[in-house]
Amino acid sequence: MPAAGPSAPLIEALYSDHHGWLLAWLRRRLGDACDAADLAHDTFVRLMVSSRTAPLGDEPRAFLTHVAKGLVADHWRRREVERAYLEAIVHLPEPQAPSPEARMLIIESLLRIEAMLASLPARTRQVFLLAQFDKLTLAQIAERVGMPVITVRRHIHKALVACMSVA
Repeated sequence: MPAAGPSAPLIEALYSDHHGWLLAWLRRRLGDACDAADLAHDTFVRLMVSSRTAPLGDEPRAFLTHVAKGLVADHWRRREVERAYLEAIVHLPEPQAPSPEARMLIIESLLRIEAMLASLPARTRQVFLLAQFDKLTLAQIAERVGMPVITVRRHIHKALVACMSVA
């Protein structure tokens, strides 16, 4: 069953009263009118599908700013992931380079992985990354982070389960 968000008349009034202000606010933050328009649109879409029935109170702009700030953070995070990925594949010869469609799918996967890693406790993330990227053994990780091998194993298991949840 879809979420019962704010009523359509409330959204319409909010949009007509505050869309221009929000668009200008986003344009100042992003420096790009097209991205600002997209995020302003996404802010109101989020509001329409919100399960909160009266999120606005006396300060609708504060609420809109709160939602928009989260979208701006997501926007910059996505840009950073895209930039890093494109830097990683720039050396590939044209025939081996992924198609634009494949690149978008890969970037979406990378964003899910990044979000999963960010959701892990700091120690679990640290242990997992030492195992995956530095290729350290359980004993080497245990020595480096100062914990028993069995605890290192538990952290890696927890991270692997989180990986499987985004697969």
